[in-house]
Amino acid sequence: MKARIAGIGAYAPERVVTNDQLSEIVDTSDEWIRSRTGISERRISTGETTRDLAAEAARRALKAAGVDARELDIIILGTSSPDNNYPSDACSVQAMIGAENAVAFDISAACAGFIFAMNIVHGFFQAGIYKTALIIGAETLSKVTDWTDRGTCVLFGDGAGAAVLKAEETGVVDMLMGSDGTKGPVLSCTSRTLGNFLTGTRPELGLMTMDGQEVFRFAVKKVPESIEILLERNHISREEIKYYVLHQANERIVEAAARRLKEPMEKFPMTISKYGNTSSASIPLLLNDMAEKNMLQPGDKIILSGFGAGMTWGAVLMEW
Repeated sequence: MKARIAGIGAYAPERVVTNDQLSEIVDTSDEWIRSRTGISERRISTGETTRDLAAEAARRALKAAGVDARELDIIILGTSSPDNNYPSDACSVQAMIGAENAVAFDISAACAGFIFAMNIVHGFFQAGIYKTALIIGAETLSKVTDWTDRGTCVLFGDGAGAAVLKAEETGVVDMLMGSDGTKGPVLSCTSRTLGNFLTGTRPELGLMTMDGQEVFRFAVKKVPESIEILLERNHISREEIKYYVLHQANERIVEAAARRLKEPMEKFPMTISKYGNTSSASIPLLLNDMAEKNMLQPGDKIILSGFGAGMTWGAVLMEW
């Protein structure tokens, strides 16, 4: 059996922060941000936590799928900004939505988290272990963002997206995942430094740091490469793909990937202008936007591709 998306849902904080508003706290401008990233605004939480965003996105996905939370066998939440080290935010969401029969856990794969979660569920379905799953990408990146660093603070936003997956005859066709841990310092965020009674120090929390140029070089190479691998080994032409649903990191990365694939930009939908980079939430947020616009029909072939810290990457070829 294959993992098929039965319902999609998304949620983002109400507070919109524009580029002009950011220019009041850091040396930047609307033109500078738009020209380099394609971002016009982002959502920033003023109180809602990662699990709050995740739970609301989950409720919406369950409603779209017509599935009761008690039918869920498993919940996987991808996040790089969890509320707690433990219990996992997935366990908190399980309690919040009443999914009493589901096993729940988090995964940390940064911006590829949603893709990794889908691939894990697909494996469980193929093994016949589970039949109904909920996967979530949720982030409150505003709490790990250095708001004095214009190189990163203009990029990120908060939000969540979720999908209900069912084991059926159609759905995921093929998938791949990868990691290159040697590039870890390129995009990183320290969780908690070592500090105890022996060191005489207290632990400190870190903020996100990024080498933007290196991330760009990695993404524009790895995204087309992984897509071409999926197409080649499944004997599918580019013309058969209706949409490429890429992680919304930077509009320029998406444009560069399209050029390398020699595909028109019309096949690369984007929501980055209004959400910014929401890490693991960006792909489900985009899928939800596409579903609301009736852009996806049963049988459509699409490719999802995520990439991020680690450096991790993942891609999924699937039928809607």
